[in-house]
Formats: sequence, C-alpha cells, structure tokens
Amino acid sequence: MKGVEEDRSSSSLPSSDPAGKRLDLVLEGGGVKGIALVGALEVLEEHGYRVNRVAGSSAGAIAGSMVAAGIAPSTMTGIMQELDYSRFQDGRRWNRYLPIQVVSVLRRKGIYPGRFVEDWLEEQLRTHSPLYRTGTFADLAYADPDPARTVPANEAFRLVVTASDISNGRLRFLPRDFEDYHRSPGEQRIVDAVRISMSIPFFFRPVGWKDSDGRPTWLVDGGMLSNFPITQFDAPAGVRPRWPTLGIKLSQRPDAALGVANRITGTVSFGVAILRTMMGFYDGMHIESADAVSRTIFIDTGAVGTTQFDLTTAERDMLHRRGREAAEKFLDGSGNRAGWDFERYIEQFRAQAV
Repeated sequence: MKGVEEDRSSSSLPSSDPAGKRLDLVLEGGGVKGIALVGALEVLEEHGYRVNRVAGSSAGAIAGSMVAAGIAPSTMTGIMQELDYSRFQDGRRWNRYLPIQVVSVLRRKGIYPGRFVEDWLEEQLRTHSPLYRTGTFADLAYADPDPARTVPANEAFRLVVTASDISNGRLRFLPRDFEDYHRSPGEQRIVDAVRISMSIPFFFRPVGWKDSDGRPTWLVDGGMLSNFPITQFDAPAGVRPRWPTLGIKLSQRPDAALGVANRITGTVSFGVAILRTMMGFYDGMHIESADAVSRTIFIDTGAVGTTQFDLTTAERDMLHRRGREAAEKFLDGSGNRAGWDFERYIEQFRAQAV
C-alpha cells in the first residue's frame, strides 16, 4: 500500500474537497469491545469527518466493513446494541462443554464454526449499505479523488483487513493478497475476508485455502500478527499526506497490552503466552512512536474481555460511552492536551515532507 500512497499523497486535494475533513481510519481489533469503536465513529461523523478508506483487524474489520460500505455510525450503534453476542458461539449446543471444546480444537483446529458472523454481517450490509450490490469487494471500489491519479487494481478498494497466514508465516492484507490464493480481489465476498480476520486461534475454526503453489494454507485472526495496522495508509517519508490517517485503539494508553507479563503454569498458559507476545510485538514497533500516538484515539474499555459474549446492557452502554468520550477529548482537547489539528501534526512529524 505504501507504493500506492506515494502516488496519491504528493499533492493537495482539490479545493472542493478539503483535506481536513477527509481521513483514512485504522481500527484495532478487540472482540466484543468493538462497540466502543462505533461510539468514536459517531463523534468523528458529528465533527464532519468523512471516511476515505479504512483498515482493521477482527472487531475492527467488522466495524470497518460497515463504515467502508457507507453505513452511518448512528445506524451501526443500533445494530450493535441489538446484536446477541452469545450467538458468535455458534454450532451445536454442546460446543460449550470443555471436553467437546478440546475435541473440536484437536479435530477442527477451533471450537466455533463462525458461520453466524458471516450471515449476520451479510444481512447488515444488504439491509443498510447504500453501496450493496453483490456483497463482494467490487461494491467497495475506490478511486483517488484526483482523477489524474490511478490506483493498482488489486488495491482499489475502500476496505483493508488483516489476516495471519500461519502456513506461510505471513501477514496478509485483504483483498489485495487474495491474488496469492488465485482469487480475484474484486470478486471475493466482504464477509469472507472479515470472517478470516476475526478467527481468534482455537476459539473460531481457521479458514483453509490453497496458496499460489497449491499447498494447503490456514488463515486466522489478523490480530495474531497485527491487531492495529496504523501505518497501512501512511505516505512514505518525505511525502506530505494530503489528508490524515487516524487510529482508534481499544486501550487507554499507548503501551497497554504491549510487553505484558505472562504467568506460565502449564501447556495451555504457555500457548496463550506465545499468542499474546506475537500479537503485541508487531504493533508495538509502530504505536510506541510519538507520530502514531499523536493521531490515535485511545479508548479505556475497562475490564471487559475480548470474548466476553455475555455483555450486560450496562457494559455495552459503558463501552459506547467511553468510545464517544475518548473521541471528543481527542478532537476537542482535554486538560493540557490540545485538540486534533492536522496542520500541527504535519509541522511536528512531517516537516520534511515535500
């Protein structure tokens, strides 16, 4: 994507399309905590911002797909408040018993099929998206606002979601990397990419495809390698961004969940520790920079867990409220912190850009 951004970011937007109100978004994954993302999105919309492109992982991919499809954040709030999160734990009723879960992991590499997510998201896109035609990435086609600029065909989409190819040990960006599996990016279903991105290892069954060499390949949660791809749309060094890229992170401070100590008492905790370390390291290289911190909305999601599918109404309201509060403080300023200003960001972090 960086090569594309170099082509798209070296000149100003047309005067009729002010850069200050157009933005790219990067949304962190976080399971059920994703309703906090929607609260922040509401505030961005109320402040007049328009989303150009969006990248995300897991819950960020779910919210991002709706935003990219033109669904208003206020509508998204109603959707998420009505969602029965317990239905994410789909499949047969006895899947919730530990012995059956162990067998499911051993035989199918995951407990829950994940079909409910696909069906539910497809229904939301079909019902609420003004762009819905086929349910494929062709519905989310992207063209640069400057007609003189072109975008490579495999990257000309408003949505990017991350996936972890554990067979090849690679981070994948969909739909661009669909080509590595002999699949045309524009012909693939949006919900299939999102389903892959939210496939929490062992919790949801991974998706099995074949790579370009015909070898079986397993794809899981993009958050395993990058849960917060903040640099996805960044212009290269020396190139002035035409509009901002903002991130929304489901933690109250930049270093949350990075370098967290893991207590290892056995095989299971050992495996969990490996996953947590992997998920934090890649993003830690980016979010620890002052540049990334300055353009990221940090949301305190309290003690709510990623797979806490029995959320109470009060917990849902708390997550949504904190998402709004965090976005308002970021945009308007709070205490000693000034509100978001794109030109100040350019002066501080891209002063050498041309």
